[in-house]
Amino acid sequence: MRNISLIIKQFSRSVVLIAAVAAWGFSADAQTAPAAAAATTATAPAPAAAAGTGDAAKGEALFKAKCTACHKIEARMTGPALGPIITSETDDKWLTKWIQNNQALITAKDSKALKIYNEYNQAGMTVFADLSDGDVANIIAYVRTEWKTMQAAPKTTVADGSKTAADSGPSDLVIFGLIAVIILAFIIILVLNKVIGSLERLLLGKQGLLPEEVEGGSEDKAAARKEAFKKLLKNKKLVFFFLLCATIAGGSWQWTTLWNTNVHTGYQPVQPIKYSHQLHAGTMKIDCQYCHGGAYKSKNATIPSLNVCMNCHKVVKTESPEIHKIYDALGYDPQTTKYDSTKARPIQWIRVHNLPDLAYFNHSQHVTVGKVKCQTCHGPIQEMAEVKQYSPLTMKWCIQCHKRTEVDYKGNAYYDNMLQIHDRIKRGEKVTAAALGGIECGKCHY
Repeated sequence: MRNISLIIKQFSRSVVLIAAVAAWGFSADAQTAPAAAAATTATAPAPAAAAGTGDAAKGEALFKAKCTACHKIEARMTGPALGPIITSETDDKWLTKWIQNNQALITAKDSKALKIYNEYNQAGMTVFADLSDGDVANIIAYVRTEWKTMQAAPKTTVADGSKTAADSGPSDLVIFGLIAVIILAFIIILVLNKVIGSLERLLLGKQGLLPEEVEGGSEDKAAARKEAFKKLLKNKKLVFFFLLCATIAGGSWQWTTLWNTNVHTGYQPVQPIKYSHQLHAGTMKIDCQYCHGGAYKSKNATIPSLNVCMNCHKVVKTESPEIHKIYDALGYDPQTTKYDSTKARPIQWIRVHNLPDLAYFNHSQHVTVGKVKCQTCHGPIQEMAEVKQYSPLTMKWCIQCHKRTEVDYKGNAYYDNMLQIHDRIKRGEKVTAAALGGIECGKCHY
């Protein structure tokens, strides 16, 4: 009988192993499907270049050197998207003249040139007299080839509004089949464990090793359990131990709850625009004070205006739906590059770090005078895709920082002034509160 029990246990382990392998296979299939789709896309042959004498390969280098500052193939930047324009314009000789010297065509009152000139607010295009006819033909061939490739590539819209190549994951039949195998495996394990327990009790009963059970029905068993519980309650040491543990646990819970009242460590609200500090401050190494300009000269670090964002995003990632939220808030039309103040509205940012009114904190004192890094209070902000409150910002936390932070007074104008005032006091000269910063706005108004 023991051998049967061991065999069944081994069988149940095999079932668990099969279920685990099936689950692993499903996850591997789900992960490799996008990679296989990407590999297929990468190895697929590009469409043939448009008819003409231009060399698309040479045109790519020229396009990147001469055109990318103002143009994209598929989207508008400072200038229009070149793909649809160059593909629809069949007169390559006219395109060559326009690229080499558009000002000459405008001066000559060429109808096509004047239409483009007026459509784009009479903003003159750079003259590329250094490009030969062959160079321009190469650029045109490259733009047309890339535009056809972009048009032919299969795309699908995902949840965030961006476009990506379509990929096919595992079929629904495979998914539901694997789920059914896993559920069936667990049912078999439960049944086998029940059978094993019954066989072991039967074996122990034949050998006379099975513990005696309380005779009688369910009422007698309930009475026996009730009697055993009464004996436990009469054990004063055991009761005292449980009461002591309950008191300690309750007191600890109450102390922790009161101590953490209005402490919002880990608070991470969802902002109206998905701005990533991980990308901007981490990957791109943008200095914190480029956006938060008030940190070195004001009490508040300040939320950057959307015009700061537009310094880059007027031409960078213009196709992103998150960037279009900035455009909508400013009333900016990327097609005409004009602002409509009647459509402008503020972005409703949600505040993350918020001190009580009784506390005074000045960013400029810490950043400029104390030379405290932003990460000291805000944590590894350059690693956060979404900002959260990293530090508790309690009085104890601030005091501990002040106790262990050494003052770097050498070459610091603030402390140089304090030393000069100290020397004047030692000489008995008159020192007013103004010399000690008494007329600074922040001394009273915060």
